[in-house]
Amino acid sequence: MKTEVKTSQNRGYMSEFELFDGDHFVTFNIVGIDTDRQLITVAITNEGKISVCTFDLCQNGERLFFEYGVMREQTAVDNFEHIEEGCSYE
Repeated sequence: MKTEVKTSQNRGYMSEFELFDGDHFVTFNIVGIDTDRQLITVAITNEGKISVCTFDLCQNGERLFFEYGVMREQTAVDNFEHIEEGCSYE
C-alpha cells in the first residue's frame, strides 16, 4: 500500500519533532520521505551535533513511524510540527 506523504521540500517549510531521551532533548527535522522504498531521512540535532540519517519507515495501520536510538523509540511522522517562520534556505 502506497501512502502519500508530503515532504518539507514540497511544502516550503520544515517539519520538526523533539524527543526527550531521559537525559536531554533530541531534535529531528524531516529531510525527505520515500514511501516507495519505505525510507525516511531526518536531520538529527543531539547535544549540539547535527547528523543526517536514513531509517526504515514502518507502518502501524495508518500511522507511519521510524525507530530511533538504542531503545528503538518509535517516532511517528504525524508527531512532527510544521515550522513556517524563521530562516529560508531557498
